[in-house]
Amino acid sequence: MTLHHLRLSQFRSWPRLDLALDDRPLAIFGPNGSGKTNILESLSMLAPGRGLRGAAPADQARQDAGAGWRIRAALGDHGVDITALPGQSRQVALDDKTVPQTRLARLVRVVWLVPAMDRLWTDTPETRRRFLDRVTLSLHPDHADLSLAYDKAMRERNRLLRDQLGDPGWYRALEAQMADAGAALTRNRRAALDAIMAAQDGGADFPAARLVLLAQDGHADDADAASIADRLSAMRPRDLAAGRSLTGPHRADLGASWGPQDMPAALSSTGEQKALLLSLILANARALSDQPVLLLLDEVAAHLDADRRAALCDRITDLPARSLLTGTDRDLFAAFGPRARHLAVRRDAQGSAIAAED
Repeated sequence: MTLHHLRLSQFRSWPRLDLALDDRPLAIFGPNGSGKTNILESLSMLAPGRGLRGAAPADQARQDAGAGWRIRAALGDHGVDITALPGQSRQVALDDKTVPQTRLARLVRVVWLVPAMDRLWTDTPETRRRFLDRVTLSLHPDHADLSLAYDKAMRERNRLLRDQLGDPGWYRALEAQMADAGAALTRNRRAALDAIMAAQDGGADFPAARLVLLAQDGHADDADAASIADRLSAMRPRDLAAGRSLTGPHRADLGASWGPQDMPAALSSTGEQKALLLSLILANARALSDQPVLLLLDEVAAHLDADRRAALCDRITDLPARSLLTGTDRDLFAAFGPRARHLAVRRDAQGSAIAAED
């Protein structure tokens, strides 16, 4: 299932792209706005969800093109087509057969890091929970279906709460669905954190972190379905007053600390926070050594010193993953030497295009 070819049509700034990939990391460089991140975004669409930018299909079409867009990826002997016609939702096909988007999670595991994630440790619990669930999805492909099941039942329960409906039978049915899916979600999250911590290498450049599943409501780390159902039932009066569900796995948070003093990530320096985040991303890819992995690193080297850039290049080269990185300057990837391919991109009035490659 290794990715070996990518074709884009009218996606973002790319009128067309035909790109073959091999086992070496691919370093993509060019000026800001040249279309580097758009290549990574197209590949992030091979994971369930809206990709690394969280964009709607209409926002991913090339401006003034007046048409939809298409992503075609060759994964081993299989072909994946992702298309969006104007005014329509995204469609996914595997070997010319329409499949649900969650099916992609079983084809290839996609791991990414973008500059907006640098604020992870000081951002909202919701942002950290989304990050945790992307990590968990890469390790447990059923996590997408479980999330959909949980969210659907919770939306229905919230609708009953907002409408101030009091039929206990409806609530019991929905709470049982939330409890079953929620317990499985929590077990997946716990297992993912254990796997990531076990896969950290603990080097000085990218230190290991201790990861914990936190609970804003005091119970969101509960993996027992009966306990979750009982708590939802007991919380019904309070939830009716609030008009929403105030307890459950959707209230989980991610905590991280590191070093002999168990320093919380949120209290660490900006550089330490970035190093910890990189450590987790690398560990995530390392924990998937028996799976086809796409590692997408956007502008990852820009704020690292030369020694840490060199260490990052070494670790990426050693990973069993198809790795793509972006940066504004080829020199940012000098430490790769001949171990990586280099792709220069440019943008003109017609859109993005490859300027040179080696």
